[in-house]
Amino acid sequence: MADRLTVARPYAKAAFARAQADGRLGSWSGALARAALAVSDERVRGLFGSPAVTAAQLAELISDIAGSELDQQGRNFIALLAENGRLPLLPEISRIFDQFKADAERVVDVSITSAAPLGADERAKLVAALEKRFNRTVRVAADVDPTLIGGAVVRAGDLAIDGSVKARLARLAQELTA
Repeated sequence: MADRLTVARPYAKAAFARAQADGRLGSWSGALARAALAVSDERVRGLFGSPAVTAAQLAELISDIAGSELDQQGRNFIALLAENGRLPLLPEISRIFDQFKADAERVVDVSITSAAPLGADERAKLVAALEKRFNRTVRVAADVDPTLIGGAVVRAGDLAIDGSVKARLARLAQELTA
């Protein structure tokens, strides 16, 4: 996986630079996401390496799936990926592109898993605290997991804050057996 990310990063960086210069981050993000979804399909993956399909034909197929939001420079980008045999990296390229986009827009995606559904007040307080902590706008994806017993687990990128009762009980049990 690390090798794929290492190879995908320069392509994502170049796509991001082009999209940012053109003021088209949103449209490129959507088009790359659709293209990434397309190359993840088994039927499309079966075409990679096939002697019956040229790189230009693959590029055209993926560009058409990516949609009209992909301008000529975007189509050229897809063609470059096809020529270099890098179309299978589109999921990683799309993901890295979206990370660059979020950094540029000063946005962080946060996942909150709580033992019970969060009320509007609780959610607003938590979002305000997280925005202060990260000094960024926070986009929240909330989920419920009753096995947490109480509290919540907050994840943002590599950061995980586990304030669940389940985790506290596990730590207490570990301390008692140590």
